[in-house]
Amino acid sequence: MKNFSCFLDRSQLGWFFFNKCHGLLLLGLLSAFYACSPEINEDVRFYTSDFGSGNLENFTNAKLGTFNEKSVVGFYHNDTVTLSLSGLPAHDALKISFELYVHDSWDGNVMDVGGPDLWMLDVDGVEIMRTTFSNSPCTSSYCLQQSFPGTYPSFNNPKTGATSGTLPGRCQYQNVAGWTSVYHLTQLVPHRGNAVEIRFRDQIKQTNARNALCDESWSLGSVSVSTVTIR
Repeated sequence: MKNFSCFLDRSQLGWFFFNKCHGLLLLGLLSAFYACSPEINEDVRFYTSDFGSGNLENFTNAKLGTFNEKSVVGFYHNDTVTLSLSGLPAHDALKISFELYVHDSWDGNVMDVGGPDLWMLDVDGVEIMRTTFSNSPCTSSYCLQQSFPGTYPSFNNPKTGATSGTLPGRCQYQNVAGWTSVYHLTQLVPHRGNAVEIRFRDQIKQTNARNALCDESWSLGSVSVSTVTIR
């Protein structure tokens, strides 16, 4: 047995439960999540892909591409890609892990023709993640802050929490280092039922760009989903 750390803040968990679930059993489970100290009885990997095989049968609106000599699902600008899974075993929660690539001139929280640049994750129609990302250079006189690793509209420096922030851009800043950021993200989501729909989507703004997709885009480098039983 091992303890897990909380991946969602308490307000998100409460909102999820009170809108999607009911009953004393689930309220008790919610209390356990609030305590941030339940034990995982079983953590079973149900689905995983790094897209190297090119198999996209569980996805809707998937576009197979290549970035930095790696297969990715992308590239997206104001778009949604959906992963649908069925036949899940009995469980109390889902652990969703994915590698997110943020390409080119994301502007974070700025409120003008270039932003804010929002990115969201939904599970069965419930939004569990809403944040922004920024690839902008940050100096003492100019810094377009992002929300991640917080929820929009919190404020953090560009690339905070990134696994890598030195890769070249994909299009507008192709071959220029520092214009793609990579994030390895994990969300632990209360869930029951034998099927799930996971939506990865964005609402990014670049009204003064001739080619919006070239100016700002994102892609997925891998996705895995595990079922979690909590004792």
